[in-house]
Amino acid sequence: MFFVDTIEVAGLGNRSYLAGGRLTAVAVDPPRDIDQMIAAAARRGVRISHVVETHVHNDYVTGGLELARLTGAAYLVPAGATVAFERVPVDDGDRTEVDTDDGLVLRALATPGHTPHHTSYVLEEDGTAVAVFTGGSLLIGTVGRPDLVEPRLTERLARAQHASARRLAAELPDETPVLPTHGFGSFCSSARAEAGDTTIGKEKASNEALTRDVDTFVADLLAGLDDVPAYYVHMGPANAAGPAPLDLTPPAVADADEIAARLAAGEWVVDLRNRVAFAEGHVAGSVNFEAEGQLATYLAWLIPWGRPLTLLAESAGQLLAAQRELARVGIDRPAAAATGDPSGWVRADETPVSFPRAKFADLADRRRGGHGRVVVLDVRRESERTGGWVEGAVHIPVHDLHRRLGEVPDGQVWVHCAGGMRAAIAASLLHAAGRDVVAVDDAFDAAEKAGLTVRSGPCR
Repeated sequence: MFFVDTIEVAGLGNRSYLAGGRLTAVAVDPPRDIDQMIAAAARRGVRISHVVETHVHNDYVTGGLELARLTGAAYLVPAGATVAFERVPVDDGDRTEVDTDDGLVLRALATPGHTPHHTSYVLEEDGTAVAVFTGGSLLIGTVGRPDLVEPRLTERLARAQHASARRLAAELPDETPVLPTHGFGSFCSSARAEAGDTTIGKEKASNEALTRDVDTFVADLLAGLDDVPAYYVHMGPANAAGPAPLDLTPPAVADADEIAARLAAGEWVVDLRNRVAFAEGHVAGSVNFEAEGQLATYLAWLIPWGRPLTLLAESAGQLLAAQRELARVGIDRPAAAATGDPSGWVRADETPVSFPRAKFADLADRRRGGHGRVVVLDVRRESERTGGWVEGAVHIPVHDLHRRLGEVPDGQVWVHCAGGMRAAIAASLLHAAGRDVVAVDDAFDAAEKAGLTVRSGPCR
C-alpha cells in the first residue's frame, strides 16, 4: 500500500511531496526548510531513502541536498543538470526501487520544456502507475514557463513543453494523479493554474498543451508570459552550487538607534505587520511587506540583492516565520531585527509616522470634488490591466516602483492594486521617499461600482 503526502509551500505557490510505503519513502522537490519533510516522514514512521529533484529550480532554494545528507538518502538529480555536488544522475527510463516490500518503483520520464533537463517521475505500484510527479512540466490547466533558463532557448523549450505534456498523456492511464511542484500561485507557471487536484484524463480535456496544436500553443504561451521576479536569476546558480544548510537562529537585536542608523545608511528596514497597522503608525523610512502575504516573492523581487535587511515584527513567532519564508529564496540572515511595536522602534525624540487608507469610493468622491491634484497609481502587472484600468491612472508595476519613483507625477498619490497588499507595499515605498500618499485598500472590482471610469482592452 502506498501513500502520498503533500507539503504546501503557500507563500511561493509550490508543493513538495513525500511518497512511499510502509517502510521507506521518497521526497520530491523538497523546500529549503526540510524540517517539514522530516516531520512528515516521522508521522508516517518511514525512512526517507531517496530525495529527487525534477529540475534545478529557478524560483526557490532547494532543501534536497541537505535532506539527503541528513537522512543518508540517495540524491537523484537529472543527469543533464550541471551541478557542483555528488548526486545520482537520472536518465530517461531509469527505475528506482522506493519500497520493495510494497512493490513501489519510481520511473523517470524526460520531460524537457521548463528546463532542458526537466524530468518527471512516475510512481508505480506493482507495475501500475499510481501517481506522476510533474514538477514544472504538466501543471493543473497549464505548463511551467519556458523562459527562465536562456532567452534564446525560450521558443524551443515551449515546443518541448508541448511534446512533454503529450508524452505524459500518451504513456500514462487517464486516472493517474498529476502532482506538480509549481502552479499554485508560483510565477514559474506560464499562466494562472487552477487549484485543487487533477489527473491525466482531466488534463487531456482542459490543458491547452493537450488540446491545441503545437504552433497555436506556443504562440499563445509566449504571448502570455508575465514578468519574471528579479530574484529568480540567483536561484538556479544557488541550487547548482549546492545550498548551505538552513540557519534560523534569531538575528541580532536592533534598538531604535541602530534602526535609525541602518536607515541612514540606505539599508532596508522592513515592517512585517499587517498593512492596517503599518499605515496607522510606523518608523519613518521603513517599508511594509506583510508577513501573511507573499512576503518572500515580493520582498526578494524588490530588494537590491545582497542589501542588508532589518526586520521589524510584532512577535518572535512572526519574525521566525518570516525568516523561514525568506530563507526559501536565499535571503538567509537578516542583519538585525526587532519585535514589538513602533513605539519601541523610534528614538525618544521621534514619533511614528502614518498615512491614510481609503476605498475606491473615496477616490471617486475626491475626483468629483476637485480638491487638488490627485495622482492615481496602478501598481498591478501589465497582464492584469487587460481586464480594466482606471482612466487616467499612471501605471508602474510594484516590482519596478523603487527604481522609478521619479516617474510618479507631483501631487497626492492614491495607489491601488488588485486587492490592497501590493498597494500597501507601494504606498510605503512612496511614503519613505517623502511623498504624500493614500493607500487604496480595496478590490479592483469596486472601482467601477464606485463610479470611476474603468477602461478595458489594450492599454499601451
